[in-house]
Amino acid sequence: MNRTKGWLEAEISKALTRWEKEYLGRGSTAAKTDIVRDMIIVSLKVTLTPAEQALCETEEGRQAVKVMRNRLLESGAEALCSLIERLTGMPVRSLHTDLSTRTGERIIVFRLNDDLERRLMNGDGFGDGAGAGDRENG
Repeated sequence: MNRTKGWLEAEISKALTRWEKEYLGRGSTAAKTDIVRDMIIVSLKVTLTPAEQALCETEEGRQAVKVMRNRLLESGAEALCSLIERLTGMPVRSLHTDLSTRTGERIIVFRLNDDLERRLMNGDGFGDGAGAGDRENG
């Protein structure tokens, strides 16, 4: 199969939505992935529960929802990074995330150890997948 940049972006979106459903018990309603240099940027439309929506009526509640949702994602960070490494064949250097309680959008950024976009554009493939290296979560 010819693995293009667009194909890989779509596969990452599907895989992250599937991971959310399996690990968190519910998935995003929409996902869009962009590969830019050594970054994989994933935008997810998150559906807040009715209880979370009620909490978000105050600043303290918004912060509580953000903290809890981020902790849930970070508790599965190792599995998420492994998923990205399997799809790309490249080690993940770090993972960064934030959630907007106003729009219900989550952004996840995976930093890789090499320029995946350049490799894809040059037809160099997905790397060799050798070793995960050191990882930071933020």
